[in-house]
Amino acid sequence: MSSVKGQYLDQRRHIEYAVNKYSQTLFRICYSILCNKEDAEDALQETFMAYMTKSPVFTDSEHEKAWLIRVATNISKNMRKYRLRHVCESLDDLKGVGISDEDKGLFEAIMKMPEKYKTVLDLYYIEGYKCNEIADILGISPENVRKRLQHGRKHLKHEIERNDPHGT
Repeated sequence: MSSVKGQYLDQRRHIEYAVNKYSQTLFRICYSILCNKEDAEDALQETFMAYMTKSPVFTDSEHEKAWLIRVATNISKNMRKYRLRHVCESLDDLKGVGISDEDKGLFEAIMKMPEKYKTVLDLYYIEGYKCNEIADILGISPENVRKRLQHGRKHLKHEIERNDPHGT
């Protein structure tokens, strides 16, 4: 009986560790898709529920993180279909989610991008993933990732120029 209790405690510690380690990253991804703090929190909670009940055996921490990102992305996209009534909040309301002052402007610009570019741009520029890693995480081809980055950069450049026409 104490063996079962020990397994439960080990599992609980591992879940707490994963929540602490990945919550900020997953929240940003959910928020970039849903544009609403409460919906992003719900998606994050559903992601960790799936983690506790449906996660596979992971080969390493990168496999675990990639699985969580993919689940969070899919949950957020599904939620967005049903929750279009919420408007995007200001990032000023999101203190403490791990967005540095340096990345805040970039993240705000990414939030204004068409949906199919948001996650790719966030994973590449904010999280630092490479194209092949993003492709694996999102289940799309590396060529598709590169195309989305290319088009996303054009949109970002246009957005930045539109908001700062004098380049200051």
